[in-house]
Amino acid sequence: MNDATQAPADGQRRLAEDFKAVVADAEELLRHAARDAGAGYNEARARLEASLKTARAELEVLEKSVRDGTRRAARATDGYVHEHPWESVGIAAGVGLLLGLLISRR
Repeated sequence: MNDATQAPADGQRRLAEDFKAVVADAEELLRHAARDAGAGYNEARARLEASLKTARAELEVLEKSVRDGTRRAARATDGYVHEHPWESVGIAAGVGLLLGLLISRR
């Protein structure tokens, strides 16, 4: 896996782990809220807020990584199309033909 695909994969894994932690903390918060609103509630609420903050930060990093990767791919595609216009037209026509055949089968 290269750097362009590794960063989003790591980000997705970290984001999934963070959301699991958020869900676990939310479940504990609900258990404490149902039982009593004592010290356990405040501690669980603080952990939930910290988990949400971490998840938001990870989501922002993942979003930036995906956005940057998309921009790089668009630039590379644009460069290829300018360097090889007829090949690009042929590829687009082939893809269009295949999509048309698949759609007409339905």
